[in-house]
Amino acid sequence: MGWLRRLFHKRLAEKRLDAELRFHLEQRVRDHVASGMSLEEARRRAHLAFGGLEQIKQDCREARIENHVEDLLRDFQYALRSLAKDRRFAVIAIVALALGIAATTVMFSVIYNVVFDPFPYRDFQHSVTFEMRDLAGTGDAVTRNHYTIPEFLAIREQNHVFEDIIGNYQLDVLYTDGKGTRRLRGGYVTTNGFDFLGVPPLLGRVFSADDEKPSAPLVFMMNYGLWQTQFGGDSRILGTTFFLNGKPRTLVGIMPQRFNGYDAGIWFPLSLRPGADGTVFHVKDANVIWTLARLKKGVSLDAAAADLDAIVHRLAQASPGELYPQQFKIVTRTLLDFVFGDFKKTLYALLAAVFMLLLIACINVGNLLLARATVREREIAVRASLGASRGRLIRQLLVESFVLAAAACVTGCFFAYFGLKGLMAIIPRGAIPEETVIGLNPVVLLFALAIAALATVICGLAPALYAVRGNLQLSMTGSGKGTAGGFRHGKLRSGLVIAEVALSIVLLTGAGLLMRSFFVLTHADLGFAPAHVLYAEVAPAADDRYDATEKKVFFEQVVQRVKRLPGVITATESLGLPPLGGAGSEITVLGKPNPEHWNSMVDLCSETYFQTLGLGLLRGRLLSESDINSARHVAVINQAFARTYFGSENPLGQKIKFNVFDLLPDTPRDAYFEVIGMVPDFRNRGLLSPPEPEAFIPHSITGLGHRIILARTAVDPKSLLADVQREIWAVDSNAAVVQSGSIQDLLAAEAYTRPQFGLITVGAFAGIGLALVLIGIFSVMAYTVALQTHEIGVRIALGAQHGNVLKMVLWKGLRLVSAGILIGVLASLSLTRFLEGQLSGVSATDPLTFLAVVTFFLAVGLLASLLPARRAAGIDPLVALRYE
Repeated sequence: MGWLRRLFHKRLAEKRLDAELRFHLEQRVRDHVASGMSLEEARRRAHLAFGGLEQIKQDCREARIENHVEDLLRDFQYALRSLAKDRRFAVIAIVALALGIAATTVMFSVIYNVVFDPFPYRDFQHSVTFEMRDLAGTGDAVTRNHYTIPEFLAIREQNHVFEDIIGNYQLDVLYTDGKGTRRLRGGYVTTNGFDFLGVPPLLGRVFSADDEKPSAPLVFMMNYGLWQTQFGGDSRILGTTFFLNGKPRTLVGIMPQRFNGYDAGIWFPLSLRPGADGTVFHVKDANVIWTLARLKKGVSLDAAAADLDAIVHRLAQASPGELYPQQFKIVTRTLLDFVFGDFKKTLYALLAAVFMLLLIACINVGNLLLARATVREREIAVRASLGASRGRLIRQLLVESFVLAAAACVTGCFFAYFGLKGLMAIIPRGAIPEETVIGLNPVVLLFALAIAALATVICGLAPALYAVRGNLQLSMTGSGKGTAGGFRHGKLRSGLVIAEVALSIVLLTGAGLLMRSFFVLTHADLGFAPAHVLYAEVAPAADDRYDATEKKVFFEQVVQRVKRLPGVITATESLGLPPLGGAGSEITVLGKPNPEHWNSMVDLCSETYFQTLGLGLLRGRLLSESDINSARHVAVINQAFARTYFGSENPLGQKIKFNVFDLLPDTPRDAYFEVIGMVPDFRNRGLLSPPEPEAFIPHSITGLGHRIILARTAVDPKSLLADVQREIWAVDSNAAVVQSGSIQDLLAAEAYTRPQFGLITVGAFAGIGLALVLIGIFSVMAYTVALQTHEIGVRIALGAQHGNVLKMVLWKGLRLVSAGILIGVLASLSLTRFLEGQLSGVSATDPLTFLAVVTFFLAVGLLASLLPARRAAGIDPLVALRYE
């Protein structure tokens, strides 16, 4: 570290260097004197042999590290002084780069935490799930990813590829505390489930094998969020007994804040022995178990899939039935792929967009630096004539770029901190697990530094190389404004503007397509009026106090009480929640043999269902009160049902059997329902999917399952939610409202949030990019006008009209913009196809969007050129002729 001491003790180092060199010189003089020379001749010969003392000192200095460090520090000092003199340029450059660095840092932070550090679980990179896919179906549609208990046991015992495997399923848990009943999100999980994830509890213990013994008491565990929100973080509740789903259970453990395994707030231990708690279901061969497994070391996804495929095919051969398609395969997926799915594609698309924004910012700053270097050509030539090498000049200019990039990095991290908070506020719920913590961690900050270094090279290298290329001697004889260099570098500046415009066109086109898609989504014709429709999913008491008949009475009483609320126009009950879907069944049409499986959606509803949704009648009649009271086997169908299964025949009087009823308890067996009416189609499988065949039958045929109360209101539906809750508890305080709200809010939460997220983020990036491009166009045109002031003055002096000068400058700007638009449109045609998965109801090459983007950009491009053009048209020729 001697160089460091010399750096801070320069005078001492110089004195020692001088003493050392003089010692060697005197030694050589003494040698010559000893050989017989006179002192004067010896000194002359020594100086001739030794060379110039000062030159040797300089050579020694240049061989030392501290000299280069000192030169670099001088470069930094000069860069700071130079940028301080041109504060407007420095502020514009720093803000432009800071926006690009901030946006890139924010997106990298999200992707890093999502892809590399999303879970606190042990070895989650090797955790996989698996699903069955029907090879006879279209595409890669999943047939099922849940399995029966016998299937799970067979896979656990017969596989050769897993270190461990767990099973779980979710259910609604009704919690009664004496004040009322609340619905909690719960789940059963095999007793190895928490050891599998490797996260110790915050309080208490996790499940063990003892909890699945026949004599074991009923226990449960709770997550951190539920513990905080419902019980105020009170540690004394550990060991307390709660009534959950009508059974007393003891709380044995509370998990830490970042644990949200198995997507539940309450966990029950799942014993897989016959008849154990959590293994009794309403239907035979219930495929409810979702599995998670850890691969053995060295086992690939394909190898695991092949092993599981053999096991499941053996099960299918031993027990053929509806559980297994005729041809199927097992596909394995990593836990990351299962959890994040298509949302990773959205994030990668946003990362690509933000890198385009960063490139726009770098090009913009590079263009400003190039224009600045053009003005400084004489200064650079003078420095070269005084002995500065081209390498030294390039280093000086790169140091200026680095100072800008470093300041932009600090500012960008500041922007990123707040930008990340804003981004997290609009990320769709459920798209990122609750376990994932997104923030500016050390890795992200190192990435920001790397981006700053990259920006230094991108922004500064081309201007630095162009500033020192060619004959610098000619620059000393040119204009002080860099006129000669301005024309020499004009093509590069124009090329950079064209590149900016092209990148901005790609971003704007992506934002325009997402905007069009969002508009189509939010203005989709649902086929019914969702405004002022309230919904409340109701779960009756879970302690088996109700049989099917009593459940029917319970829901009828609730509907009647809701109807009488002030502000409610009408109310009904149903099984499904339009337009997001409902139950389905295979069907049999009497007298119509069907070699293929025919399927239809089926809804259990009351007679006021159609009035509540605002559906008219096309043929026949609607359900009546007497149909409901007598549980008559009648059905109203939609147009899609009639079109699909009856064609041109009259559907009225046809008889339909819903085969699912033969499998469920407390439902009519081998029952055919007569078609009595037909209603118009409405969306029943999402906002943009075409309506599927659906039948509406009296809810009174069964009391099975939860029901949804729908009410059309004359006031804001949300203002009535508390009243509806009160009316439900007035009928039975042990019933729970699973979820409630207005259908419009439900659509906003379920269908609009993810497209809205993409639109806001890409739109923000496109807007920032557009602003940067406008700055770029304006700066290039302004510099062009400044460099051509003399020429413009000559033109005006020779008779050119101000309007002609205005058109000339605008035409130059328009040519740059048009070239960039052309390249950008061609690039967009090939790149926007990656957005197809994010678009709904609009093509990735939608001509209206492309036309709107081109028109808009032409307008703003001309606007950016207008001010420099007006300045050019207002030049005084007498002043311009003296202009340098």
